[in-house]
Amino acid sequence: MPPLFNRRSEIGLSPSLPPAPLALAELLVRVRQTLADRFPESYWVVAEIADLTLPRFDGAHCYLVLTDQHVTGRGAQLKAQARATIWSQRFQQLAPAFEEQTGQSLRLGLKVMLRVKVTFHEQYGLSLDVLAIDPTYTVGELARQRLLTIKKLEAKGLLDRQKELSLALGPQRLAVISSPTAAGFQDFVHQLGESPYDFAVALFPASMQGEDSPASIRAALDLIRPRRQQFDAVIIIRGGGSKTDLLAFDDYGLSAAVGSFPVPVLTGIGHERDEAVIDLAAHLSLKTPTAVAAFLTERLARLDAVFSGYAGRIRELAAAQVQDANDYLTRLARYTQQAAQGQLDQQRDALQQRIRAATVAPRAQLRQQFRQLVRIRHALPRAAGRALAGQQRRLRKFGRLLEQRFRRLHRRRREQLLRQRYHVQLLAERVLHRAELRLAHATAYRLPEAPAPIVQLLSSDGQALPLEAATPGTEVLLRLPEADLQACITARQPSPAPALPL
Repeated sequence: MPPLFNRRSEIGLSPSLPPAPLALAELLVRVRQTLADRFPESYWVVAEIADLTLPRFDGAHCYLVLTDQHVTGRGAQLKAQARATIWSQRFQQLAPAFEEQTGQSLRLGLKVMLRVKVTFHEQYGLSLDVLAIDPTYTVGELARQRLLTIKKLEAKGLLDRQKELSLALGPQRLAVISSPTAAGFQDFVHQLGESPYDFAVALFPASMQGEDSPASIRAALDLIRPRRQQFDAVIIIRGGGSKTDLLAFDDYGLSAAVGSFPVPVLTGIGHERDEAVIDLAAHLSLKTPTAVAAFLTERLARLDAVFSGYAGRIRELAAAQVQDANDYLTRLARYTQQAAQGQLDQQRDALQQRIRAATVAPRAQLRQQFRQLVRIRHALPRAAGRALAGQQRRLRKFGRLLEQRFRRLHRRRREQLLRQRYHVQLLAERVLHRAELRLAHATAYRLPEAPAPIVQLLSSDGQALPLEAATPGTEVLLRLPEADLQACITARQPSPAPALPL
């Protein structure tokens, strides 16, 4: 496949013949010559520093990346970018002069006006050589940004919000935002220590210079916010510095945070002539940390003087009131003495009347008590006789009841004993009768060997008792195989004759 060439016809060339190819170096040489012919002079341009490489040693060059971006009426964003170089010798001349007139050094995000010359190199491409820097443009741009910040704060009401807060009459609980190693903080603490008043200082460390300074101070404010009830005021102090170091205090975010803070904020960041935006948003702006300490001490001194004046006036009023009270007490004492004397006379008369009444009333009461005692003495024998008669009646009744109960119990016991006696006698007779029947039966057969008697008849003292000696009324003991029985013989019956064996 043949190579593709530019198909547009050129004057004097046949469309069928392709143009002769160029070497890249030759083409770039032509570009450099064209740029040199087209831009032979230097030009003033306005751009923003998007990237910056400062010289790291003597003889080194400074390299920049310049950008230009803005929004069109249709909302489109246009952007241009170019590399630029400040050669070593020129940088040593331009940088100190720029910093002296603007108060700051070259940094990222800074808009500058530069005089540049367009250069092109076959190996490094397009570049701009910086010939000069206009510091007045940068100063004006910083002033414009500062004015824009002030207008934004004013539009949101943040410039006057701190002014509407009331500072405590004697602010002594202080939240200080500063670097702990800063000389301004040491001067502030030393100045407060020399005052005759006691201050409670709580330090919230923060970076007070550099690009991270606004964020660090806002972080310290965020730490104070939940403890705002513990402090009377917030102090932001810094021990001075160059204009470049103090540009952080023109930051919109920091100024807005100070303007919206719920506790009065006092600043003393060391500006010599100009005020920072944070000073405008604060409740009160003072030049130096020492001035802040002097203001707090002087405020307490004025309050002390006011209190001293009040104390003197109070002493005068108190002395006048004491004198009036003394006069009133003197009059009241005289009136009290007279009133007491009158009441004393009245009470003396009343007491004499009561004494007279007291001598009569006891006699009447004694007579009445004597009559009552006489009546009681006559009534006691009758009452005692009645009580004795009642007790005798109750005793006789109780005796009759006991006698009746005893008779019933005695009769019941006797009946029980008679029944038991009858049962015993009946049982004894039955046992005796059985024994006799057995005895008779045994003697009738006359066995060769008589068995042991089943029933033994014993006397009451345990001696064997013959049947012939058992008369009616005799107490006997019947010894059975199973048990011994007490019995009494009530009658004798003749035993039947034994039957003779057949």
